Amino acid sequence: MAENRRILIIQGHPDVTEDHLGHALAHAYAGAATTAGHQVRTATPAQLDFPLLRSQEEWEHGPLPQALQKAQDDIAWAQHLLLFFPLWMGDMPALLKGFLEQVARPGFAFRREAGSPFGQKGLVGRSARVVVTMGMPALVYRFYFRAHSVKSLERNILGFVGISPVHETLIGQVDTLDEAGRAKWLATMARLGRTAA
Repeated sequence: MAENRRILIIQGHPDVTEDHLGHALAHAYAGAATTAGHQVRTATPAQLDFPLLRSQEEWEHGPLPQALQKAQDDIAWAQHLLLFFPLWMGDMPALLKGFLEQVARPGFAFRREAGSPFGQKGLVGRSARVVVTMGMPALVYRFYFRAHSVKSLERNILGFVGISPVHETLIGQVDTLDEAGRAKWLATMARLGRTAA
């Protein structure tokens, strides 16, 4: 059994008026992880009231919205992050992107460093898994579209701040999943949760 870890689940689905597959997947992971002795916290951007950033000046020098302070504290606390979101128009939903832009501020997610164009990564020592649901077949997204938005998230956001390794789980054709297919993915998430993978 893996050693007990501190896990933060970021539920990136913008719709909290009903349960979607992404919610069920996150619950399966969280339940199994908790039962296995891991500590689990959750951040749900759709339940938080925060503005979108509109300038570099605001991002670099503006205050972090009070509603996001706990989420930022939980990211600092976590050893492993799970990001769940549906693929919308080929990318993560705008609300999740806005959340990540807000919490990944200079001085927290990275620090400026003289002579380095990349600075000092502020979240080294953490790993992550990105779980994406989509209508198209996952193989089409991975090989034809080259999973471009997930790769961008992994390289330009998570990797930029030092989170590594980052693994991904792509779940396609969710609109046509039958009960057996749904149960298979819930079991997969539970297995990953038990090992904090």
